[in-house]
Amino acid sequence: MKYGCIGEHLGHSFSAEIHRLLSQNPYEIHEVARDALNAFMSKRDFCGINVTIPYKEDVIPHLCWMSEQAKQIGAVNTIVNREGKLYGYNTDFFGMSALIRRVGGELRGKKVAVLGTGGTSRTAVAVASAMGAREILRVSRSQKDGCITYETLRKDHTDVEFVINTTPCGMFPNPNAKPIEVSDFPRLEGLIDAIYNPLRPQLVLDAKEKGIPSEGGLYMLVAQAVKASEIFLDCTYSQQTLEEVYHSVLRQKENVVLTGMPASGKSSVGKCLAKLLNREFFDLDEEIVKAAGRSIPEIFANDGEVAFRDLESRVLREELAQKNGIVLATGGGAILREENVTQLRRNGRLYFLDRPLAMLLPTEDRPLASSAEAIKKRYEERYARYYKTADCRIDGAGSVQDVAQLIRKDFEAL
Repeated sequence: MKYGCIGEHLGHSFSAEIHRLLSQNPYEIHEVARDALNAFMSKRDFCGINVTIPYKEDVIPHLCWMSEQAKQIGAVNTIVNREGKLYGYNTDFFGMSALIRRVGGELRGKKVAVLGTGGTSRTAVAVASAMGAREILRVSRSQKDGCITYETLRKDHTDVEFVINTTPCGMFPNPNAKPIEVSDFPRLEGLIDAIYNPLRPQLVLDAKEKGIPSEGGLYMLVAQAVKASEIFLDCTYSQQTLEEVYHSVLRQKENVVLTGMPASGKSSVGKCLAKLLNREFFDLDEEIVKAAGRSIPEIFANDGEVAFRDLESRVLREELAQKNGIVLATGGGAILREENVTQLRRNGRLYFLDRPLAMLLPTEDRPLASSAEAIKKRYEERYARYYKTADCRIDGAGSVQDVAQLIRKDFEAL
């Protein structure tokens, strides 16, 4: 291996995509079992590697030198092999600093809560200290190593102004989990979460709902990778390069989600758009039919609408919302449940296909829109909801190709 990333479980790693955008050098994702780590490090058969959970501390004895930031944090995530000697760095410091600045975080004189006790939490403490935080609270489930508990944080420190989550709480496959309730901290000015899968962890979604600047860890991941590549190749990248790589990776990973009325063309536009973007296409209604083994009219007739909505939510939660880089056409009523909107927003950008009422034609396979009168009623009931839950409204009056191109233009401009 020339360049790559080592860790124990790397199935969701985005590192390869990032480094391939920065350099033509081959970059591999290499899972290393704990009992094989020492042999791997002793062999030193690499030019440069990134190190992730759980080996950021375990690799230290194999190094001949560590940067001051790595020493301060006590963890290494970047190693360079120079003539057989291993040099260790911590580029997470740079990445986290960049992420805090991205959300407009001004930590000087602020009270900061760092959630978690692992290597990334030590990075967060070091960054907050370097940025001039007035007080830094380390929070864990126990009070070891000077930490306070989450209960103490909630009861005695409601004046926290910035939160940095370094725990895995909220990561797939448990995206609904969150270590704290944002509403418990009325003076909160900003929040970042080191989790990048999903792109928007629940903690971030909760903060955004309250208008608090917040973001998941993808930008941190890209920024630290840019710094690591500079160390690997002894070069310097511009801020513009960092931004371009970040937006490229975000576009690769973010889902394009189509919402709107029955008969608004979501499936047809979605299939066309998937071809334009070279992506896999999924239709929520089709996935529900597969899961139930019955048609949608049969589900409504035999089980009722509530049972259908429950199945719709389950298919979204357990299957589609966890995917990256797809085009998804939702059913007309999918956005009626807030839990569904939350699931869709974790990894997706929502586009409302706003097709005029006069162009919406009833069909028998849509139980709640099988007549012109039913469609008009659904339109009046749901229009405000479609508009409110969308990231972008798209004029749906044009041809399938024209509407797909409008979405493509917006998405590729992100």
